[in-house]
Amino acid sequence: MKGFMALLLAMGLAAVPHTHVWAQDDDDDDDDNGVTLSSKELPELILGAEGDDFAVNQQNFELVAGQPYIWEITSQGNLEYKFFTDLFRNVWMNQIVINDLEVHMNGAPAWLEFDAHGTIQVQFVAARPGFHSWSVADLEDRGMQGTIIISQP
Repeated sequence: MKGFMALLLAMGLAAVPHTHVWAQDDDDDDDDNGVTLSSKELPELILGAEGDDFAVNQQNFELVAGQPYIWEITSQGNLEYKFFTDLFRNVWMNQIVINDLEVHMNGAPAWLEFDAHGTIQVQFVAARPGFHSWSVADLEDRGMQGTIIISQP
């Protein structure tokens, strides 16, 4: 019940702009089973590689509800990649950073588009448990797709 109440509190605070999310743990350590106040870095998602435009370094990601995250998505291939995910409609989006320029929004981006090599950093709070997918438009059958699972803390 304590975890459920913490999740409700985190979700309520996430709805208020410019508010820090206070979650399950009072400390700032990296307890794998708990939620911390500091953002955790997700493994970078790399789309394409030298010699293989359809390579993906990781397909599946596991997150914890109420936890703030930083996720870098990088294009290294020579194609245009349109990165889609329903995750963005189900999190509290803090900001998107491209070349040290920040984009703050009140809502989710429709997709991220890579016209050249580079990295887009997305900072968000995983608001609630659920199953989400990600894909690169028109390249799913080439293996450019995966899952994002958000579990209870």
